[in-house]
Amino acid sequence: MKNTVATFLEAKQKGNKISMLTAYDYSTAKLIDSCGINSILIGDSLGMVCLGYKDTLSVTMSDMLHHTKAVTKGVENALVVADMPFMSYTNEVDAVKNAGRLIKEGQAQAVKLEGGASVAAQVKAIVKAQIPVMGHIGLTPQSINMFGGFKVQGKTTDAAKKLIEDAKILEEAGAFSIVLECIPAELAKLITESVTIPTIGIGAGSHCDGQVLVYQDMLSMFSGFKPKFVKEYANLGELMKDAFIKYDREVKDGIFPDEKYTFKIDQDILTKLY
Repeated sequence: MKNTVATFLEAKQKGNKISMLTAYDYSTAKLIDSCGINSILIGDSLGMVCLGYKDTLSVTMSDMLHHTKAVTKGVENALVVADMPFMSYTNEVDAVKNAGRLIKEGQAQAVKLEGGASVAAQVKAIVKAQIPVMGHIGLTPQSINMFGGFKVQGKTTDAAKKLIEDAKILEEAGAFSIVLECIPAELAKLITESVTIPTIGIGAGSHCDGQVLVYQDMLSMFSGFKPKFVKEYANLGELMKDAFIKYDREVKDGIFPDEKYTFKIDQDILTKLY
């Protein structure tokens, strides 16, 4: 079944959980889409996991378009959402123009942007242009310099009240869904109950209407820091390293390629070549 903004809302109304994963290329998107995942996010996290940037701030519209085009070619059923990169929606005109490019050129079905009340006007403008918008509040990585690092949000009374208000404002502005990132579980529950549109959690507990993870994180494709909210579903990183090491050894030892992986030529033709 094709997932749409309408099926997202229906899922919340029926109490059905929504699954979402990131993807940044055709082959991975095709694999994820074949597994029943409801939505695929081309996150600006591609800056770190694909392009080697230290954060998401350096990601450009060109980067997002390039990867969005690749992902959408491999998806049939999942709802494809593309992140709007840092500084691409500072005003309503730019917001609509850049969202439109992700839909028209990238073939995404929706866009995601970070912020609450501060981006309400941009959300309204994009929705007015008939483009579905997913909001994103809590820990918003594009504001990392303002937060002073990757920290849990909403831990004070004022901060918690603001997040609840931001969610309501995004709903009123026309957002069809909201990502809640790094928010205490009970606060995420209150936010989820305060709006009629689905919430998608990442580090926000089990009370959200759905969950999203960066696929490289849940497959343990990176060594070093792993966020508390990431569950490792497979250690693909170690499997990949083992395969690369084995390949390197077999090439250098002359084991690969053997006859099984080699093409042959007719001996009569071969003798004519000497």
